[in-house]
Amino acid sequence: MLGPDAPGAVHSPMIRIVVNCLCALTGAAVAAVSVAQALQEAAMSLALTSPAFAQGKPIPSKYTCDGADVSPPLSWTGVPAKARSLALVMDDPDAPVGVWDHWILFNIPANAPGLPEGVLRSATLADGARQGNNSWPRIGYGGPCPPSGTHRYFFRLYALDAMLDLATGATKAQLEAAMKGHVLAQAALMGTYARKR
Repeated sequence: MLGPDAPGAVHSPMIRIVVNCLCALTGAAVAAVSVAQALQEAAMSLALTSPAFAQGKPIPSKYTCDGADVSPPLSWTGVPAKARSLALVMDDPDAPVGVWDHWILFNIPANAPGLPEGVLRSATLADGARQGNNSWPRIGYGGPCPPSGTHRYFFRLYALDAMLDLATGATKAQLEAAMKGHVLAQAALMGTYARKR
């Protein structure tokens, strides 16, 4: 048994102090990394924009039933590093029959920077993205065509932690059910449109 003056007895408290200090430093380092990650994620929050129209502003007639009825160009930034795919929904909550779905698109590659103008109305795109049925119902984009007044059109982008096992032609309700529990981040862009009579 070690006496009070034995080396083990002398150094044991010192060892405990050193270990406690190391643990404290490690905890502080982990906390610092967590804070840095949180700040980085906050700075890179998902954002959705269009060079064709600004947030809350009118959508040009080119992208409506009064024009070429092609989809507008869209860009996004801040996709989370853990995202495996993206999904996009465009709808009109002001339609007289209830919410009208204009565009359903999913399994967009997570590294895609956006969508070009005039996305083809095909079930599957060249990059593997799939399109669902809108409210007409048909595959692909259907532009604003309000029967009266000014309507709002919401483009909603979702970053997901998985590719979705969902067939082309899926409805918005089916997409929302498939996305449940997989949404890492989301962003929205709203434009308006009123037909000129």
